[in-house]
Amino acid sequence: MTQTVCLNGEFLPIEEARVPVLDRGFIFGDGIYEVVPVYGGRPFRWAQHLTRLKRSLAAIGIDNPLGDEQWTDLVHQLVARHDWANQFVYMQVTRGVARRDHAFPQNVTPTVFAMVSELVPPPAAQIENGISVVTLPDERWLHCDIKSTSLLGNVLARQAAVQAGAAECVMFRDGFLTEGSASNIWVVRSGRLFGSPKDNLVLEGIRYGLMAELCERAGVELQLRRVLREEVLAADELLLTSATKEVLPITRIDGRPVGTGKPGPVFAKLHAAYQQAKAA
Repeated sequence: MTQTVCLNGEFLPIEEARVPVLDRGFIFGDGIYEVVPVYGGRPFRWAQHLTRLKRSLAAIGIDNPLGDEQWTDLVHQLVARHDWANQFVYMQVTRGVARRDHAFPQNVTPTVFAMVSELVPPPAAQIENGISVVTLPDERWLHCDIKSTSLLGNVLARQAAVQAGAAECVMFRDGFLTEGSASNIWVVRSGRLFGSPKDNLVLEGIRYGLMAELCERAGVELQLRRVLREEVLAADELLLTSATKEVLPITRIDGRPVGTGKPGPVFAKLHAAYQQAKAA
């Protein structure tokens, strides 16, 4: 299948898409992005993703280049051009092309890029056996709530996990849990689910609102608060969520088993609730 992308309103093969070298996304990482899973042709929780996209744009002072209907139409057009049953849409907006200068340029047009890729669900082995993670200090900047394209800190954290033979990392700042390099992390203790608070130290993943709904459906108590490193290491269960990984159990951390070393009952409930939400 030829992968079609959209660059500044033009649909074209991905191999033909070009961005000027003076685009501030290339020079400075000056832009934001959004990732939306699509199941059976339907963008999942699209309204929430669109809200976060607009919030990120506003946070770094880029005027939203498209209206809500235009964004929605763009997503549906891209999805319709590909035959994958499940897809994910990647959207990126940079400040645009301008002479290299750290200060915001005046009167420039934002660069808008979007593409879709096949969404491959987590393999059965990860659901049945869980995944392994490592712990790392969170050394990123202090505005992790903005879904910025400036992801070097996340890239370095994920690479450290890969080099350790792990699927993801669990990061801590000043002794408290923040998140993974590309995921939110959840802690289960005594049947209750705990997550980091919504602040500038974590990206408020769309899964935050979704997990609240899933917990209500599954009868699991959810609390957002600062979670100590010691609580994470002593957890009964650990879970990971993201747009493309859905809900996964973490069964080993720094080479040691989490709880029994197998996916637990809270994961089973939330995983089942997630599958129901996808099909709704």
